[in-house]
Amino acid sequence: QVQLVESGGGLVQPGGSLRLSCAASGRIFSIKAMAWYRQAPGKQRELVATITISGGNTNYADSVKARFTISRDNARDTVYLQMNSLKPEDTAVYYCNAVTTTYNVWGQGTQVTVSS
Repeated sequence: QVQLVESGGGLVQPGGSLRLSCAASGRIFSIKAMAWYRQAPGKQRELVATITISGGNTNYADSVKARFTISRDNARDTVYLQMNSLKPEDTAVYYCNAVTTTYNVWGQGTQVTVSS
């Protein structure tokens, strides 16, 4: 099995930045891609960004393009989400997701609040 632990959330003012981390452990070799999702109160969970482990190919939701950057450090088994120019509408619980050949794994989530 794969386990994921997120960190880096918090309270930030509009226009500020945060970096989320997602550390993976367990059967790391089975992970093909990783992603960040978010869920705001009363809304469905939405995909924010994805990255493949081997090639590092990335994709972003239109709402975060040019503001967020997903990256990976394979030596540390960690994926990051750098979030710049944060807006109040980015407020949500952010979840890390790992895609393996047979199942998906979710982290516990980390709260990001953008407010003045």
